[in-house]
Amino acid sequence: MADTGWPGCAKSLKGVILDLCGVLYDSGEGDGVAISGSVEAVKRLKASDLQLRFCTNETQATREKFVAKLRRLGFDISVSEVFPPAPAAISVLKQRGLRPHLLVHEGLLPEFDGVDKTDPNCVIIGDAAEHFSYQNLNEAFRVLIGLEKPVLFSLGQGRYYKETDGLKLDVGVYMKALEYACDLKAEVIGKPSPTFFQSVLNDMGLKPHQALMIGDDLVNDVGGAQFCGMKGVQVRTGKYRPSDERHPTVIADGTADNLAQAVDVILSQRGH
Repeated sequence: MADTGWPGCAKSLKGVILDLCGVLYDSGEGDGVAISGSVEAVKRLKASDLQLRFCTNETQATREKFVAKLRRLGFDISVSEVFPPAPAAISVLKQRGLRPHLLVHEGLLPEFDGVDKTDPNCVIIGDAAEHFSYQNLNEAFRVLIGLEKPVLFSLGQGRYYKETDGLKLDVGVYMKALEYACDLKAEVIGKPSPTFFQSVLNDMGLKPHQALMIGDDLVNDVGGAQFCGMKGVQVRTGKYRPSDERHPTVIADGTADNLAQAVDVILSQRGH
């Protein structure tokens, strides 16, 4: 019988999904910095027989600019391998005939160039960073509260993330403020949404048990993947906190000091 625990399950894997910020690199001034060993770890995965995709809640830049930054940091990554929330959100808008009011980072706005934003009937909130002013939050609130059936989309629901100068508040904090003010529940597009994870699995043509998620966020990366039927491994980089290993509801299938160590374990189990 196949070993379904970690690390034995690595033998039967067909694909690996990696988070980006906090696993491959720490964001910050300029392009940020690659985490030690991560560039080589990605190369080793790509040279193996495993499929590889990157699943991120990054919403501060277009996918093309984001991938260009990662390539400057030394990573061999193409746009088609990266799954961020914005393209998925645009697909939902088109399916449902919705016109968004955007509270997102200015770097992400070009993703929505082809979207009708006149007379908005929903709000999309992303990691707007410095653009999370009282004025901008209040404007989003006014759009929502003025709708008969308010719809709020949140591009992820992270509480915080790590930059080179420390931890920063993420979109989930502001999402909760709008939920509370408008007495509604946001629709999350991005991790930990099962639909979002499933879109990555569909692209690889894999079933959940054939894939492994590696991330630094215990709840959104690991917990989200496990809810979909995947295994989830947490790395002790990025936003990892020692208290994660005592979380009351989410228990990672495995923990590694960094991506390089996790890849070592996966490939050694597979005889590489």
